[in-house]
Amino acid sequence: MPQNTRIWQVSDTGSLSEISKTRLDSEAKLEEWLETDIGMIGDDLLVIGRQVSTDYGGVIDCLCIDSKGDLVIIELKRDLTPREVTAQVLDYASWVTDLSSDRITEIADGYLGDKGPLDVAFVQRFNEDLPESLNQSHRMLVVAGGIDSSTERIVQYLSEWGIGINVITFEHFTDASGTELLSRIFLIEPEEVSTRVSGQSKRRPNITYDELEDIASENGVENLYEKLVSSLSGVLARGTTLNAIAFQGRLDGSIKVILSLVPRESSKDNGLFFRVYSKRLASYLGVDEDNVISTLPADVKEWAGHWKANPEEEYFGRTGYFKTETEVDTFLKALVPG
Repeated sequence: MPQNTRIWQVSDTGSLSEISKTRLDSEAKLEEWLETDIGMIGDDLLVIGRQVSTDYGGVIDCLCIDSKGDLVIIELKRDLTPREVTAQVLDYASWVTDLSSDRITEIADGYLGDKGPLDVAFVQRFNEDLPESLNQSHRMLVVAGGIDSSTERIVQYLSEWGIGINVITFEHFTDASGTELLSRIFLIEPEEVSTRVSGQSKRRPNITYDELEDIASENGVENLYEKLVSSLSGVLARGTTLNAIAFQGRLDGSIKVILSLVPRESSKDNGLFFRVYSKRLASYLGVDEDNVISTLPADVKEWAGHWKANPEEEYFGRTGYFKTETEVDTFLKALVPG
């Protein structure tokens, strides 16, 4: 049921005076406020596009990404009918669902400008590296100065059937001094929406430690893998991605991936495949990058953790194979005390 919010100001003497509800000049102003502070909608969002053109002729008011790497479509209701606004946001979702990581990065970098690229903006916003896999799920938010019972009924119905859609209404108030205030109301509590759609997510779970060990054994690199994992776990935090074990360290106030081991891309003949952010590792150890590279196998290749990275950025590194225990020992000697 549409809500009618009322606000009173309490004076020093305890008397109450109601603050007048006023009409927003336009929902374009609301859109500007959202771009300035997306926290009006949620703390877990980074704006990566505004007025984003789809391949179907539509234009998304605001496109965001959350800390999981999932996309959030934000659409202002404006003067659309209930049928129009829900059809429009669902149409946009049908386009967003197939966006690749490269396309998302392209959209974000074009919007972020000097605040980008996306990898940098993501770390600054969430204090975490950009996830390996983006857009495994998405949500839709309709934003309005108010909604009618028909829109509410449609959105409730879609949400109950596992569609990640919600409505946020903002009401505008102005007190006697001219100070403006906004109130925010979710049609459905955000936690309920996430719970309802969790079973519908196409996100693949990260690989487990046991699965990684089994793959390393099947590919004939179990000794190299076990030695590196055992030693590195004592000095770096660890976690898994979709296909690797990632070792992380705190740099510049945030947790960042420094090294990954990928048993699935390894073999007895080639050795244990790895990727290392050499600049990050050098910074973590407090040494020159050349010192780090000298501890790696001789045939390593240059590697960019971000598709626009260059050798001067922290997203640049080296990739290759540990083929022998001697190569592993040389690397660990520099990283692991004693």
